[in-house]
Amino acid sequence: MEPGLSLTFVGGTLELRGLAPNDASPTGSLVWDARSGCHRAPAIAYAEVMRALHRAGTPVKDEARRYATLDEGARVIRQPRPYQAEALAAWQAGRGRGVVVLPTGAGKSQVACMAIDAKRRATLVIAPTLDLVRQWYDLLRTTFGVKVGLVGGGDYSIEPLTVTTYDSAYLHMEHLGARFGLLVFDECHHLPGAAYALSARLSLAPFRLGLTATPERTDGRDSELDELIGPILYRKDIVDLAGDYLAEYDTERVAIALSPSERAEYEAERAVYRGFVESQGIRMSSPQGWSEFIMRSARSVEGRRAMQAYRRQRALAFCAPAKLDYLEELMARHAGDRAILFTQDNATCYAVSRRFLVPAITHQTKVRERSEILARLGDGTYGAVVTSKVLNEGVDIPSANVAVVVSGSGSVREHVQRLGRILRKQDGKRALLYELVTADTSESYTSDRRREHVAYR
Repeated sequence: MEPGLSLTFVGGTLELRGLAPNDASPTGSLVWDARSGCHRAPAIAYAEVMRALHRAGTPVKDEARRYATLDEGARVIRQPRPYQAEALAAWQAGRGRGVVVLPTGAGKSQVACMAIDAKRRATLVIAPTLDLVRQWYDLLRTTFGVKVGLVGGGDYSIEPLTVTTYDSAYLHMEHLGARFGLLVFDECHHLPGAAYALSARLSLAPFRLGLTATPERTDGRDSELDELIGPILYRKDIVDLAGDYLAEYDTERVAIALSPSERAEYEAERAVYRGFVESQGIRMSSPQGWSEFIMRSARSVEGRRAMQAYRRQRALAFCAPAKLDYLEELMARHAGDRAILFTQDNATCYAVSRRFLVPAITHQTKVRERSEILARLGDGTYGAVVTSKVLNEGVDIPSANVAVVVSGSGSVREHVQRLGRILRKQDGKRALLYELVTADTSESYTSDRRREHVAYR
């Protein structure tokens, strides 16, 4: 006997047909859609809907699920570290939905490969950058020995194992949402938000794995990960793995004083900026503070002067001459090491590059050039590179052992990611991170905020 109900996937939603408008819905996610004459739910509710129908003993013709099973598992199987095996076990115990938090360099991607091998469902891996997409492409191809699909950066090919960017995922998920049974969200702290979250909501994948070193977001939207992926099921921080699985490390914060003339200019410019903000009643600590300041500063001569003052006092803190003098001393001290110099903005990045004749990597650097620079840092041709933000994620340079934060934001995640860049374990390696902070400026407060992580205590 054919079941009276049918479930289909349409444009990122589920349509359940066969129930009358007034019939009791098996789950709250399904609501009556008068325009289509059926009950409808977001695709993310697929597992919930199927479980509810099963509990009610209601047969249903499942035409929504279109994903394949993987005929064969992993071809290359690496012995997992104990914490990787624990992470996989926790994820499986959580019905295959949840987030695994492991520090940079701890092998999160291997946990994902183990999860794919365990579930053997068509899998879509979603990563924030094309660099990471290429790394995942190579990893999946060599681990599973099959053709791997790519979506993004000019490519569009779909295979049972496919890799894409967050940008491409939310644009295409209404068409791809039924074709994968497992979603892997790399650096999943990027997911919450109106646009990227669609890549989770428009998919019916019953299994979901989030990977990150720092799930917390300054806007508090990390709470959305529970709905989009699942709860945090397993967590290890840098201090838990340092020594055994990550390099031992030290951190050193160095306060740099402005000269008397720089101090006077800093205080004067900051007074102009703060005076405007206070006169406008803008609370810069609020989520809308920065946007409000930008809008109001564009409306008057006083506002434009305030923006100019903001930029100047910021430049004095980020790139104080005494900071670069001290950086020169550090460069000499670590001449035989491999160093990554981090800045908050391109202007400081290029200033450091010109002064010390080290290659600069910014968002403007082409992928091929970036790869060549990092390869030469890895083999010792270069002793240091300087970058503004773009190396925070997805860079593997095991030989890098020194990091210098010349300037940065107040983001805890960014600071932990920068530390993670130098923690790949090698025999005898001890990593060292310097944080250069211009004393008695807003940067001191920024430094305190970004060090609010167990890795720095």
